[in-house]
Amino acid sequence: MKKFLTSAIVAGAALAIGATAASAQSAQNFYKGKTVEIYIGYGLGGTYGKSATIMGEHLRPRIGADSVIVKSMPGAGGLKMTNYYANVAKRDGTAIILPPDTLAITQMLKPKKAKYDSRDFRWLGAAVRSNSLSAVRADSGVKSWQDLKSKAVPFACSGLGSQTCQVPALINGLLGTKIKIVRGYKGSKKMLLAMEQGEAAGINLTWLAFKTNRQAWFKDGFAVPVMQMGPTPDPELKGVPNLKDLVAAKDKPIVNFMSSLIAIGRSLAVHKDVPKDRTAFLKSAFVEMAKDPAFVADMKKRKLQVTYTSAEDIHKTVDDSVGMSADIIKRTNQILFGSAS
Repeated sequence: MKKFLTSAIVAGAALAIGATAASAQSAQNFYKGKTVEIYIGYGLGGTYGKSATIMGEHLRPRIGADSVIVKSMPGAGGLKMTNYYANVAKRDGTAIILPPDTLAITQMLKPKKAKYDSRDFRWLGAAVRSNSLSAVRADSGVKSWQDLKSKAVPFACSGLGSQTCQVPALINGLLGTKIKIVRGYKGSKKMLLAMEQGEAAGINLTWLAFKTNRQAWFKDGFAVPVMQMGPTPDPELKGVPNLKDLVAAKDKPIVNFMSSLIAIGRSLAVHKDVPKDRTAFLKSAFVEMAKDPAFVADMKKRKLQVTYTSAEDIHKTVDDSVGMSADIIKRTNQILFGSAS
C-alpha cells in the first residue's frame, strides 16, 4: 500500500510538472510572431516612456514576440489611457499596461471618472520606484516649504489623475500652503520646459524624473527641493522634509494612502481576463528581466535606477488602497478637490 501511495505521489508530481511545462510552452508559442503593445498615459520622453521602451526591448526576446511597441495615450494624468486599457484594449496578453502611479488613488477619489477597478489588473512587477518631490525655481523666493504658506507659486500639472496635481493639492490641504496648480501640461518634459522658461515656478514629479532629466538644476542652484513624499525618506534627498513627518497624527493615514503611488511606481500589468498561463509566462519573463545585469545597465544609461518590487507587494498595496476606509477617502477628497467624491 505504501509503495502504491509513493508511486501515486511521484506520478502526480510528474503530471503537475508536465502540465506547468506544457502551459509555459503554450504561452511561448502564442507570442511567436505577435506584436505586443505597452500602453502608457504620458509622452514618450519622460520616465514612463523611457521605462516602457527599455522594458519592451528586454522583454521581447524573453517572450518570443516579433516586436514590442509603446503606445502613448496622454490625457488627464494617465486616466484616459487607463480607462481605454481597462475597457477597450485586447485581453489576450498582447496588451500590457504601465499604469499611472496614482492608479488606485484616482479610482478611490474619483470613482465616476475612473472607469476601471485596480483589482482587475494582474501585476508582473515594478522595475522603478521613486519618492515624490516638489521643487521650485530658486528665483521664486521660496527657500523652504514654509515659504509656500505666503507665496502663491504656480506649479505645472498634467491632469487630475497625476501626482503632479494630487500631491501639491495634498500639501496645500495638510500644511496650509498656497501652491497654485496649473493644469493642462502633457507630460513631464513639457512641465520641465515650462519651469525652465519661467512659465511655471514649480513642479511635483518623482525624484527619478528630476534626476533623469534635470539633475543639474539642483547642482547649479537653479532649483530648490522643498518637499518629498514616500514611505521613508530617499537617502539622496538628505535634508528635504518628508510630508508624513510634518502632518498631524490624524492625517498620517491620508499620507500613507497617497504614498501608494511609490510602490506602484513604473510597473507592468495585464487585465485579469488574460489567460492565466500567459500572465504567469509574462510575470516570469519580467522577474528574469529585472534581475538581468544587462537590463540594469541599459536603464542606468538612460539615468533610470532599477528598484524591483514584486507583483505580490504591488497587489497588496493596491488591495490596501482600495480597501481604505470611507472616512479617509472622504477627507482626502475634501483636501484635494474640495468635495467628498
